[in-house]
Amino acid sequence: SFPQRKLDFSKSKEACLNYVQDAMLQKQWERAAEFLACYVEFLEKDFSRESVGPAEIIWRMGAEILCHHPQSSIREFNSFMEQMKTLGFKRYLKVCLEHSFHLMCNGLMDEAYQNLSMAESWRFGEHATTQVKEKKLIQAYRGLLDYFNWCKQKNILLEHGQDGFEDLSVEQEMHSCFRKAAVNLQEIIKIPGVWDLFVKCYVDLLEFYGDHNEARQVLNEYAYNSKFPANPNAHVYLYQFLKRHGESKKTLISALKILHDIVPSHELMIDFNTMLQKSKKSKKRRLGLEVIFGVLDYAGWKENVKAWSCLARQIKQIIISEKHLEWIKEEWNPRKDWWPAFHFSRYLAKRNWQENESLSYAKATVAGILLGKDCKYFKHVLHQGCKAQVKRFRMLKRFVNKHNHACLRISG
Repeated sequence: SFPQRKLDFSKSKEACLNYVQDAMLQKQWERAAEFLACYVEFLEKDFSRESVGPAEIIWRMGAEILCHHPQSSIREFNSFMEQMKTLGFKRYLKVCLEHSFHLMCNGLMDEAYQNLSMAESWRFGEHATTQVKEKKLIQAYRGLLDYFNWCKQKNILLEHGQDGFEDLSVEQEMHSCFRKAAVNLQEIIKIPGVWDLFVKCYVDLLEFYGDHNEARQVLNEYAYNSKFPANPNAHVYLYQFLKRHGESKKTLISALKILHDIVPSHELMIDFNTMLQKSKKSKKRRLGLEVIFGVLDYAGWKENVKAWSCLARQIKQIIISEKHLEWIKEEWNPRKDWWPAFHFSRYLAKRNWQENESLSYAKATVAGILLGKDCKYFKHVLHQGCKAQVKRFRMLKRFVNKHNHACLRISG
């Protein structure tokens, strides 16, 4: 019967789509291409009026398959994307963007620029007005390519500058690229969102032409405007800019304080700790201790020599002065149940000693102070260090023995 044939056809079509998805998940691109071709044939025979959005499926799957297919070429990809642009005007600009990304990834910058320019001038009644966000992205990526062209022209001028090379056409082209890039990049970064690459490029343009106030304003807005999503990179870019322009330690510390609140494990926390340790204010030195303890809570920092050396140096200073022992105790109390297994096992002592003597020394210093001279990690590393006749390990042994009473107060 007709309803039964229709049901069987629908099941076969769905099964074919599942085969495409399965082949893609297993990265069997040739097999996926064959099933997709079958799926297109099913669609051509399908006269149902179900709103399944087949054009969207073919575009997304087809683009992914062509990107990875061993026998695919740029020419085939271009042809496929041009066909996709005519299948659905509702997603025309999205297809243009993906087409441009692929061209850029393959180093075809001029072709990508041409594609974006054509997309920017596209008009098709109400379909154009419903794709405002995509239009902004088209303009932004065109601005990005203008920035890359500006970099190219700038490098030509810089390379030949010392030889008295004067080519007005290169300089004019460079300034033309600057103006076009600045206009489009400026527009996109006004919209709340994550625009890291665009912000970095725009700031680079402003800095090159000496407009430091505008650059700083852009970075402040990107980092502190509450309409924008929380973004650690925004604070990193601001800190790097402030550091480049010789801002005060107070300003740099303020910038990193916010980054610490968002990402306490960020690599810049070493810089943050170093600045805080050099402060004359005990409140900042206390924060420095919190920062470096916090960093070492994360597995990615377990074998970082700088981090362990920072912590070892600071707690040694506190032990020697016998002031602020409570700072160490406050940080150690919530960690004493899990740090010994996480950082100071006998297994880690053996491995660290074999791989990095400096790491072993810094960790043994911390272990000896926090857990006392009977700590497994401390005892193993100290034994190996003394056996190897390394002077600093003998000095460490004397240090922990001498300050054993302070260590006991910390460990409780």
